[in-house]
Amino acid sequence: MANPVSPASVENQRGRGSRVAYWALAAVFLAVYVGSMFTPGLLDDADSTHAEAAREMVVTGDYVTLHINGVRYLEKPPLPYWLVAICYKVLGVNEFSTRLPMVLSVMLLGVLAFCWGRRAFGERTGIYAGLFVFTCAGVYLFTRVLIPDVLLSLLIAAALYFFLTALEPDAAPWRWYAGYAMMALGVLTKGLIALVFPCGAAFFFLLVTGEWRRWREFRFLSGLALFLAIAAPWHILAGLRNPGTADHHGFFWFYFVNEHYLRFLGKRYPRDYSKLPATLFWTLHLVWLFPWSLYVPAAVTTAVGAWRSWRASPGRVQSGERRLSDFASRTQLLCWIWAGVVLVFFALSTNQEYYTFPAYLPLLLLLADGVAQCEQTECERRVRAGWLTTSAGLLAVIGVAASTALLIGLWKSRNLPFEPDIGNVLGKQDLDAYQLSMSHILDLSYASFAALRLPAALAAVVLLVAPFTSFILRVFRRHYSATWVLGAGFAVFLVAAHIALGRFGPYLSSKQLAQEIEARSRPEDKVMIYGDQAFGSSLLFYLRRPIDLVEGRTTSMWFGSTFADAPKIYLSNADLQRDWAGSGRVFLFVPPYEKARVDELLPAKFVIAELSGKYVYSNQP
Repeated sequence: MANPVSPASVENQRGRGSRVAYWALAAVFLAVYVGSMFTPGLLDDADSTHAEAAREMVVTGDYVTLHINGVRYLEKPPLPYWLVAICYKVLGVNEFSTRLPMVLSVMLLGVLAFCWGRRAFGERTGIYAGLFVFTCAGVYLFTRVLIPDVLLSLLIAAALYFFLTALEPDAAPWRWYAGYAMMALGVLTKGLIALVFPCGAAFFFLLVTGEWRRWREFRFLSGLALFLAIAAPWHILAGLRNPGTADHHGFFWFYFVNEHYLRFLGKRYPRDYSKLPATLFWTLHLVWLFPWSLYVPAAVTTAVGAWRSWRASPGRVQSGERRLSDFASRTQLLCWIWAGVVLVFFALSTNQEYYTFPAYLPLLLLLADGVAQCEQTECERRVRAGWLTTSAGLLAVIGVAASTALLIGLWKSRNLPFEPDIGNVLGKQDLDAYQLSMSHILDLSYASFAALRLPAALAAVVLLVAPFTSFILRVFRRHYSATWVLGAGFAVFLVAAHIALGRFGPYLSSKQLAQEIEARSRPEDKVMIYGDQAFGSSLLFYLRRPIDLVEGRTTSMWFGSTFADAPKIYLSNADLQRDWAGSGRVFLFVPPYEKARVDELLPAKFVIAELSGKYVYSNQP
């Protein structure tokens, strides 16, 4: 007769399995994110521009008014820059310190996903939610650059978590205050949308459930006082230190009217942004949430089942309120509303791909719950060809197709020499084609695969093996293993993506050119950028000195230049020609888009360095 298995033994096995999963989650996070904190160099445009704002904050000691190249930078709230500045003070000014706050934000977002998913739906869903955050394509892609969206998403998610748990019976009052504090920190991270999104989601949640009648529990007055105590001081100080005059607007108009209201309407000045076509806006989320977005049918099936159960449950209408009786149902409803508010808002507003980052966590929670619920259902009913197997089969097909495309690229480049500077073998587009943050992928050519052999080969193997293995495991109802195989495989794929990003370093960053200038220049020499500062903004971070801008009073440098105390760094073509003919030495950074114009302006010049089509000219040898 078989020996019975005691409940204590089963519980111990579950505990050991959970501990293994926790260590596996930690390993995935370390491999994907911590390993990518040191390389490549900071990228031109937003990455190094925002890092430079934090560096100048440390140098000047001004923690109210941000400066870039000595010019006031009033577009953004200060919290991300404060965090990076603290890292600079403690760990020094380097790439690791720059990326640390955002990497910690990813870690905390994954931890919150795990805790929320486990509390609402159970251990397996919590583990999946953390895994999905750490291996989601969009979370990885949009944390390669120093932008505050992951921190904003963390704070919005924390605010809504505290809101939902504060509605629980006998909840501690501090949860309300924690929610108000998170919103205040969110406002200091990216402005008023950190107030709009959680309040909008909470409003529609209370409207649907009828719980708005509990408004006396919300501690509006004391919560508002805490919110203002955290969020208001910086805004007031920034307004006082950057007042308007009869000749130009001050901080309050620029920040609240231009950067919030007019940006939403698409009338912000200067116009350096675009709006994704509606089809791209919605369908690209299948890419940003890949590979887990392919499990949308499981999430929808779970949501429909929960809705039907709620509709059929007795006593669901009490005193005019439609009550959701358990935390899981309430979490599901809030996540759908929360994601919907964010997506609809940016469908109406101007947008970039990463603007909808705050919708990732609720969608990933719903996907994790859908996968976990369907796994349980298919195992209980011994179903071999349910939604999970269908989704896994589609993923396997996509993996084979992507792997085949990579292998074709590798085969076509097999006889081509390795090119250290990948920028020399990339296809070039018109400047207007780079409106999307991920548009540089369109530059890939067969010749570029010679520089990407290692990451391309690694990605090809992973895309071929991991989805197919996951599909086979689902066919045999080994669902937990199937999910982990796909997650671990995609973690390796993201490591390959980081290796590829390192190969793109010379193309996307001007760090090496900054090192060439530093090795040849003296303190009295002039350094200039032709055109928009964003084309070579990493020069600022690595040279750590003022840089003149020739015909560069544009985009983020425009508003700060209107103040009377703005540094005299804005030069015309005539100023450039004058200084070029003078006795002092001048170094001029020329982006590819401006080379023909500069060559016409300056027929006599010396080429100091060239990298990926970017040149450094000098008027002296």
